[in-house]
Amino acid sequence: MALHVRGVLLPDDEVRDLWLVGDRVTFEPVPGAETVVDGGFVLPGLVDAHCHIGIARGGAPITSLDQARELAHVDRDAGVLAIRDAGSPYPYPELDDEPDLPRLARAGRHVAPPKRYLRDIGVEVGAAEVAAAVAAQARAGNGWVKLVGDWIDRGVGDLAPAWDADTLTAAVRAAHDAGVRAAVHTFSESAVEIMVRAGVDSVEHGTGLSLDLIDEMARQGTALVPTMINIATFGGIAEQARAKFPGYAEHMLALRDGFPEVVRAAHEAGVPIYVGTDAGGGIDHGLAAEEMLLLHERAGMAPLDVLAAASWGARDWLGFPGLVEGGLADLTVYPEDPRRDLRVVRAPSRTILRGRVIR
Repeated sequence: MALHVRGVLLPDDEVRDLWLVGDRVTFEPVPGAETVVDGGFVLPGLVDAHCHIGIARGGAPITSLDQARELAHVDRDAGVLAIRDAGSPYPYPELDDEPDLPRLARAGRHVAPPKRYLRDIGVEVGAAEVAAAVAAQARAGNGWVKLVGDWIDRGVGDLAPAWDADTLTAAVRAAHDAGVRAAVHTFSESAVEIMVRAGVDSVEHGTGLSLDLIDEMARQGTALVPTMINIATFGGIAEQARAKFPGYAEHMLALRDGFPEVVRAAHEAGVPIYVGTDAGGGIDHGLAAEEMLLLHERAGMAPLDVLAAASWGARDWLGFPGLVEGGLADLTVYPEDPRRDLRVVRAPSRTILRGRVIR
């Protein structure tokens, strides 16, 4: 049966009627449709653009499709109806079209340097093997590759690029040659400079960004997914490392403390910014609303801009059309205007996924 929705449709800011016929939206009336929303503020379903449903709490790879489903359900129940899995050690293409799960944009496994990333998570390869590993992981995902751009180098005692600049640049080129987009994990100043100038499609975290690089990202249309929830954990990381790596510890704290201004500058420069929590491992699932609030409260993004970063803007970026004629039938409804008080995004009153009422 077709469903009828009436409410204030954002970002249009108009009371609109729309109909959901199967998994598609139409603004043409459908006789006999069941009214399931009559009032409230209607958004295209939220997005977590940096999430890992292939990594269990604590950092170990999941071992079954049921575990992936369980984690995806936590996000879905918080209003997230599309996920970009930014690297999974467990393949789950079977879930791409599962009707009660969020829509999935997936990378394969992280492409990482040997013994310099989280154990058992990435495909660890030397410089000579990076391009081939990228091509293989492009086939394992459905449109994305995840590169580890930097991590602690214990010989240096601080963050350092995963490979040399030529190898990192070739990795981005290999992703594009394979017809996918490249996302890069990066904390440090040196690695993010290499990757932005190499034309990477999205910078994940990006704590080391400079104003010059921010301007370059804006010119190129390179996205930033700040994962501010993740950056808030840098204090604990620093304290654990301080005894052996004091320089690394101080560097991580400095990156954490300066990050809100980095995100603010990126937003003001016109860099596309999207909401991502880095859920999986050390970050719980279902926290997209908290990430949205951090972007507003700490980085100074206006509520409407945060909503775009979490909803219609992020969906367009990932190729999941919003509430337009012929768009996808995913929506979240809030009883009050989230532009006036963004905290209402913590509690959607109605969630519809793929044309089916979930909540």
